[in-house]
Amino acid sequence: MIPIVAVMTTAGGFRSMTAMYGSLLGLQKLNLLDCISYVTGLSGTTWTMINLYGDANWTKRNLEETISDVRKHVMKNKLCCFSGEKLKYYEKEMCQRYQEGHKVSFSDLWGLLLESMLTDEPDPQKLSDQQQAINMGQNPFPIYLGLNVRKRYSTLDFKAMSQVMLLEEWMECTPYEVGFLKYGAFIKAEDFGSEFFMGRMMKKIPESRLSYLQDEDIPPIVPKRRYVQPTNLYVPSGTLTNVLRDVITLRPVLAHYYNFMKGLHLNNKYLENDSFRTWKDTVLDSVPNQLTDTEEYLELVDTACFINTSCPPLLRPERKVDVILHLNYSGGSQLLPLDLSTKYYAEQGIPFPKVVLTEEDREHLKECYVFDEVENPKAPILVYMPLVCDTFQNYKAPGVERSPSEIEEGQANVTSTIFSPYATGMIQYSEANFNKLVNLTNYNILNNEHMILQALRTAVDRKKHQKSLFTSS
Repeated sequence: MIPIVAVMTTAGGFRSMTAMYGSLLGLQKLNLLDCISYVTGLSGTTWTMINLYGDANWTKRNLEETISDVRKHVMKNKLCCFSGEKLKYYEKEMCQRYQEGHKVSFSDLWGLLLESMLTDEPDPQKLSDQQQAINMGQNPFPIYLGLNVRKRYSTLDFKAMSQVMLLEEWMECTPYEVGFLKYGAFIKAEDFGSEFFMGRMMKKIPESRLSYLQDEDIPPIVPKRRYVQPTNLYVPSGTLTNVLRDVITLRPVLAHYYNFMKGLHLNNKYLENDSFRTWKDTVLDSVPNQLTDTEEYLELVDTACFINTSCPPLLRPERKVDVILHLNYSGGSQLLPLDLSTKYYAEQGIPFPKVVLTEEDREHLKECYVFDEVENPKAPILVYMPLVCDTFQNYKAPGVERSPSEIEEGQANVTSTIFSPYATGMIQYSEANFNKLVNLTNYNILNNEHMILQALRTAVDRKKHQKSLFTSS
């Protein structure tokens, strides 16, 4: 009985992009990449995925060669992305995109800038092109996660109301389809961005290059609020006021795409239909005027604006995921995204293992934890790997101690959000810092091989037990 295994990653800009390469390298060295059925990502880890899935056989290649190529782009001076020649290229691309029928916004420019930061030449790859990398089952199935927000709310309003009114709308993007987990509504990947009404395509618009689809994943460099002064809220009308309010309340860059659900009115009994994802965040749909179907455009942001996770698609019951390798690359608290996720799943009634940690563990995190709720067989086994620099400080490889001259290579300040060379807003690393981060996440995988394998063995035993119960009945 083969368990279904998934790798789940989190946001973090260049930090998460770089760290993911190291983790995948470790899994490749352990010959575990062939055991993985799904890979999910957001923010910087989607940049890793976009690069990898441009190669139809990437899991069979030596990832060290890929990492070597990525290293030079992370190290290069990003001022080259603002040269006169590049600016002319951006203008030409934006004009062409507008002529094709897309709604052009500042987020599209971000996508082009990011493309220049990470590649030498424009990348023609589209989401549907990645079908070539999975049509023979040769690589894990990639899932990109976004979040649709309502334009009448600022991000802080939306974040607060999501916890009370459950307005969040997870959007899942794969090489085959794009759609909402909330409504169970999907369209072909190549049709995403086209204009729809009542489920029919009204205007075919060329599929966007992936460079544009990654634009909402750039983390804005903004100060965090230190306090909130109690006061009454007065919101004057006007376009300029709305823009200023968005900036002041830290609303991130939005990506705009035609709403393929426009004109659809869901039956008031759709929650009774098993084909829909009946999480509790569908309760609001009993109010027709609150449905996404009334909006002209979708407004997509990084899901880290709500919870820094790409896990929801893996919890669809039809995917039957047995083991999730939760690779956390967050800045600051390594437990906050997991705690928020666990609370959210509990509120939604989604099977997920309980996260139980001692106070000592919460103060000094280890490299790997396994959470398994035996009494809840529908919950996956969670292998949680925070981004910590623990035994790596003294060991350059599992069981191989560092010499005095190598101690510096094990010092990686990976979680500080301000003073670390890996802060989320950093877009250029030195060669030494890039190597440290890749080596760290690679080491953390290799050093915890026994825990990963034990989780897989437990999943195998559980499936055998479930099969025996089924056959005996």
